[in-house]
Amino acid sequence: MPAGDKSKYTTKQKRKAQHIADGSAERGVGRDEAEARAWATVNKQDGGGKAGGRLKGRTGDDRPSKPDAGKS
Repeated sequence: MPAGDKSKYTTKQKRKAQHIADGSAERGVGRDEAEARAWATVNKQDGGGKAGGRLKGRTGDDRPSKPDAGKS
């Protein structure tokens, strides 16, 4: 996937990025910077593009990674 390709994002993620970019642009941020910030925010909140491929997230293993040493 070439840089800037947004095909792996869901329509919800694209709408969210557009809304964030519009809000930043209204507050005086340049359009290119607003768009870059918007996609960075979407990536941070959602973990990147979700359309197609394996979803990121929980593995289904609910066990704690370390045993609770403080239990009596």
